Amino acid sequence: MMKKTITAAVAGLAVLAAPAAAFASDTAATSGTKQLHLRKGLTLTIPKSWKVYEQDKDWLRVVTGPCPTVGTDMFGFRDSGCHSFWVMGPKAIKVGHELFNAYTPDGAFYPATDVGPCPYDKKLYIGHMTLAAKGLRQIGPGHKAYYRKWAGTCVTTTTFKVKGHYNQREWYLPTSKILVIDQWDDPRLSGILKNATWS
Repeated sequence: MMKKTITAAVAGLAVLAAPAAAFASDTAATSGTKQLHLRKGLTLTIPKSWKVYEQDKDWLRVVTGPCPTVGTDMFGFRDSGCHSFWVMGPKAIKVGHELFNAYTPDGAFYPATDVGPCPYDKKLYIGHMTLAAKGLRQIGPGHKAYYRKWAGTCVTTTTFKVKGHYNQREWYLPTSKILVIDQWDDPRLSGILKNATWS
């Protein structure tokens, strides 16, 4: 069954593209890192080169590499080619499954009403997603997240022939109402989350 992406009518998609400087104000000059302060006292130490954007309340995007959609009206959860991960809060989690139902770890984060573009190629659609891994993962001391890795396909827009694959990794903290979503398999992110701090 084809997965569907969120429509532009939903808050947090292509809304704001201004850097959220307040979320990354502390820096560690000697290590080339900065602090990203999130909800409930969660702090991630990320590379200084990463840029943080608050799309809307509870839709925070951390751009980790090339991102051709920054500054355009396509910059949002349904764009293609933007190397990044998302940190979602309660409002995003509340609409995180197909047909805007509340997110749970039993399905990939995918609020939907229509077919959306492949994360790495806007000429392809997102196809089927299959659970590839699950378990608990540490996010800083004393906090374990529900971890899911969803193997997704990218298909042609006419015949739906599979042309490529990607992974969508998710770390969900239900008590803190925090959901981290990575569609780019960034090798640094797991360690950053494991070494997070809480205040």
